[in-house]
Amino acid sequence: MVEFNTGYAMDMDRGYNSGYGESRTGDTGTNDVGIAPIRDIGFSVPFGIAAANVAGIAAKIRTGARLIELQWPGAGKGQRNAQTPEMYGKTQRIVLEELSRINKVDFTTHASFNVMGLAGMDQNGNFSKLNKKFAIDEIRRAIDFAGDVARGGNVTIHTGEFQRPISEEQWAKDPNNPNKLLFRNYDEEEQRAIFRVIDERTGQVIAQARKNQNVARPVYKTAKSGDTYLDFDGHEHVARDNERIYIDDDNKRVDMKDRIPEFDAAEGRLKTEYWSWDKFVKEAKERETEAREFKKNHPDPNDPAWRDSSYFQFRNTPANKIEVFPEEAYVQATLETNMQNAKGWARYYGENVEKLNDQRRKLIKALELYEKIEHSTSEDEKWQLKRQAGDLVPGLVPGDARLPSEIIKEQLAAIKKNMDYTRQSSLSQQQQAKDTEEQMRYIQSHRRYGLTEAYDSYAEAGMAAMVKSDQIEKQGKLKQPIFVAMENIFPESFGGHPNELIELVTKSRDRMTQRLMQERHYSEAQAKKEAEDHIKGHLDTGHLNMWRKYWVWDQKLSPEQNDKKFEDWALARVTDMAKKNLIGSVHLTDNLGYQDEHLSPGQGNTPTLKIVKILKENGYKGPLVVEPGADATTDLSDFHGVMKTWRLFGSTIYGIGSGGSGHGTGRNRSWGSVQYGYFGQTEPPYFVFGQYSPSEDWTLWTGVPME
Repeated sequence: MVEFNTGYAMDMDRGYNSGYGESRTGDTGTNDVGIAPIRDIGFSVPFGIAAANVAGIAAKIRTGARLIELQWPGAGKGQRNAQTPEMYGKTQRIVLEELSRINKVDFTTHASFNVMGLAGMDQNGNFSKLNKKFAIDEIRRAIDFAGDVARGGNVTIHTGEFQRPISEEQWAKDPNNPNKLLFRNYDEEEQRAIFRVIDERTGQVIAQARKNQNVARPVYKTAKSGDTYLDFDGHEHVARDNERIYIDDDNKRVDMKDRIPEFDAAEGRLKTEYWSWDKFVKEAKERETEAREFKKNHPDPNDPAWRDSSYFQFRNTPANKIEVFPEEAYVQATLETNMQNAKGWARYYGENVEKLNDQRRKLIKALELYEKIEHSTSEDEKWQLKRQAGDLVPGLVPGDARLPSEIIKEQLAAIKKNMDYTRQSSLSQQQQAKDTEEQMRYIQSHRRYGLTEAYDSYAEAGMAAMVKSDQIEKQGKLKQPIFVAMENIFPESFGGHPNELIELVTKSRDRMTQRLMQERHYSEAQAKKEAEDHIKGHLDTGHLNMWRKYWVWDQKLSPEQNDKKFEDWALARVTDMAKKNLIGSVHLTDNLGYQDEHLSPGQGNTPTLKIVKILKENGYKGPLVVEPGADATTDLSDFHGVMKTWRLFGSTIYGIGSGGSGHGTGRNRSWGSVQYGYFGQTEPPYFVFGQYSPSEDWTLWTGVPME
């Protein structure tokens, strides 16, 4: 019989010796990282891919792990190869829970792979309340399953709220040199970055701001340094250096929304200039300052003054939290131009309507006069009236001459038609100006809108986890609180960077705390405790390692030195998250820094051992789950990836007994001979592992467990 070290004392009724000639019964097998591998490291099983049904889960249990993450590839209506939690009804859930309890195997849960963030974004970058609702419902399905089957624990959720330019994030800059980047998406990203702006009423993208695209803007009238102007209070002030004061034609100070362009007398036109992205950065800061001041003066969001303000979107934001993004200033400028253009045409057409109407009134009076004259004139003398009309209309052939009233009626009809067209044109331009002005009140950066939606969704999911936990606890079956675990997703999307994961967790907890206090009247301390219990982060080591491909190499350093700098960065981020006590669950995956291939830990260049050591040193007690990927295709089975991980973490074979031919006591066995011989198979082997094999398959016919 062969025994594997599980971290427990294994004294039985016989002596054991390792293949290395010394007793190993006291070996913890931790490789100095603080875990007992076979006991502490489990693996994931996606339904419909690695396990087709309940029997498939039972087979996975027999392979030897004591921790299994049940994963759901499907979303919406389930399919054979993309199953969903709702495909498993009450009976199957009872059976799965009993399998867990009888075999002393813990289950954790992974929500649908197809849910990428809870902000509700679609593939085109638009946000939809229906998409958001769909995603939350998928999380609820997984939470219900976790309560019924796992009796608690994590429900892992993919983040990925929206895509953003990597080089534009504050964390992408070297803290020791703000002019140097640590990360960028591609070489020219700093110049070509694109930012989306949303209409908060619909969630739809209304414009894209591009850093490399200059925009023509008016040169606004400002008070030059040393100039005297009248401030809002009516008192005279003197403009100072580096102070931007907008003024009107009477040198009175005006708000940004009322600023006017300068007139170029030499050119006989209004002045314009091209604005680069840097100018919009400054414009955003100006708008931010003005918006904060407006909020201080109008703290009530229901104050009618907000309706006429261009800062309507900040009506519910505390003054010190107001932030205007450059892309919002960029789009505001574009919308202002469109609005002013529409207003100009509306006024032009409106003035023409009045001119035409004045002509119409004069013609009506003339018509009344000529109709009286024509009525009192004999038929013989009407030819003279026609001749007068001919004088009014040169070239008129006498034989075709008409009475003045006929000509006036024709002109009135033409004027009416022209007035209708001009009035419609003026009205449509005025409506366009109004619609644009209204839209300006609701523009939001992609980031602000997406994160607001995400925080609210994760808070709702956390509350659902809390309710389900309470339900299971009342039944006396809760192992630990159910919590949603936000997984750091791929670098390209928000949530992939550790700083973003921290932000998502903390702000979602804040939102859940707020909702519990408002909706359930919890005390602040109680609400915070519930939020911390039911919303946590999830660290995927492979996703963290994928930041390698965006790491900006220092050309003065060797490849080894650059790799060391990246590793130091990654480990520092893990330390930060661990010290904040945010991590509730972990995936152990590996890669070579490019794609999420799910190599077995140790087969790529992810510093897995160091990451786990940091977590354990900071008190981490949650699950460590291997997500088999490449091994399921390139090796004998997905479970071989788990065994490679056990070996990486120092699990050893410390007992050898007699066996079949070629496996006698005179020959040593290595990990390879067991890993590729028996372990990981679903049929009974000639040895057992752990204290006893966790399955009823290894019993005598009497039911007595076999050692």
